[in-house]
Amino acid sequence: MTIISVENLSKEYRQRKGREGLTGAVKDVFRREYKTIKAVDGVSFSIDKGEVVGYIGPNGAGKSTTIKMLIGILVPTAGNIDVNGIVPHKHRELNAKKIGVVFGQRTQLWWDIPVSETLSLMRYMYDVPEKQYQENLKIFSEILGLDKFIHTPVRQLSLGQRMRADISVALLHNPDILYLDEPTIGLDVVVKERIREFIREINRTRQTTVILATHDMSDIEKLSSRVLVVNSGKIMYDGNLATLKKKYGAEESIVADLADKIENTDELYKLGVDQIKYLDNKITIGYDSNKINSSTVIRWLVDRADTKNISITITPIEDVIRKMYAVGS
Repeated sequence: MTIISVENLSKEYRQRKGREGLTGAVKDVFRREYKTIKAVDGVSFSIDKGEVVGYIGPNGAGKSTTIKMLIGILVPTAGNIDVNGIVPHKHRELNAKKIGVVFGQRTQLWWDIPVSETLSLMRYMYDVPEKQYQENLKIFSEILGLDKFIHTPVRQLSLGQRMRADISVALLHNPDILYLDEPTIGLDVVVKERIREFIREINRTRQTTVILATHDMSDIEKLSSRVLVVNSGKIMYDGNLATLKKKYGAEESIVADLADKIENTDELYKLGVDQIKYLDNKITIGYDSNKINSSTVIRWLVDRADTKNISITITPIEDVIRKMYAVGS
């Protein structure tokens, strides 16, 4: 079932053009010039209930602008948005009751009061039943460790604790959709994994739809099966993460220790291997996984030499995205 539908969505801004020098400054006093910036340019996509979708793009690509229009903070210049049967900017209050939002560099928490007080205030704002409130506090404590700092003033929290509290606030009213904008920015590995585990859990148990905008490709790999890749306000790719990696990140390499050097490697090249390097007793074989798979290469090695310490290196998702931008530019 489609829960978010976006058609030809655009957002434009007018930006003042400042002219140089004293003469330019005088001219600006009497007649200012502006240029139009397209932050989002004709974007279309739909998202089904229960999907976890990664929204990827460089700074200024239009990710946060799109999310703000989905939330209802910004009004589109053109196009249509339907979120759970609601046009967000026309029905902001109704839309807010059905969504949760976490911006990694902003907080919904009150700075000088304990987390528990913020949660209590949000409970009344969203009219959360007592039973649901207590059940959610229990879940937040079990997975996010909220109970360890729930009575601490927000200004005394670490960044990781604040992020966990922000996510708890965003999910207190059991929203249908959770928007996450850089939810793990600046966090250590342990806290990141705890937050990822929690997102996976609420998606599995509640079928919460998650839109994840981030520069952390580990978040994308561990949480999202589908990705939307955006650049200069336009969608470059919408589809399966595995397909994206296969198209732009097929380069792999196998490194192994050999007891003796294999003299004749011509057959490997015929099979589809691109490169073979030796360093002492270590062999490195580079290949395109669309042409030949790792099992074939390993089998060839094992049949011809005493082989130890075999490792396979695949293209990191960061390099996949970088290559995609390079091809699309």
